[in-house]
Amino acid sequence: MPHIERHARVTWEGNIARGAGSLSAGSGAFTGLGFSLPTRIGQPEGKTSPEELLAAAHGGCITMSLASELTQAGSPPGRLDVAVTIVMDEVEGQGHQIVGSVVEFVVQAEDLDDAALQAAVSVADEGCPFSSLLKRAGATVDVSARLA
Repeated sequence: MPHIERHARVTWEGNIARGAGSLSAGSGAFTGLGFSLPTRIGQPEGKTSPEELLAAAHGGCITMSLASELTQAGSPPGRLDVAVTIVMDEVEGQGHQIVGSVVEFVVQAEDLDDAALQAAVSVADEGCPFSSLLKRAGATVDVSARLA
């Protein structure tokens, strides 16, 4: 795989309690995504958070990895529905930390049985750079999959 770099811009105004920020992708794919402490730890109110963006990034990465594994195994997916939950919690002596990512796949693919699906999911998880990053950081990565 080639060397890859992607960029984002962040603007924050104000203190942590009352301030707010916005995130924009260098590609222009999204601009002005709002975030703040109250919407990070409380109700989102239409704004995002770093954890939500990590969930989307991990989901996108592992989904592409599974699509590749299934295609190489001769059972290209017709559809992959994926739910990802990033878990942040207080860790004694370390403050708030990302402690886990839970990935749940629902897979539609012809000529695919559960054993082959589980094998492909395992390899996809191992090959996903975001899964590797989270694991190296000490977070758990729990991946499950079922056929639709």
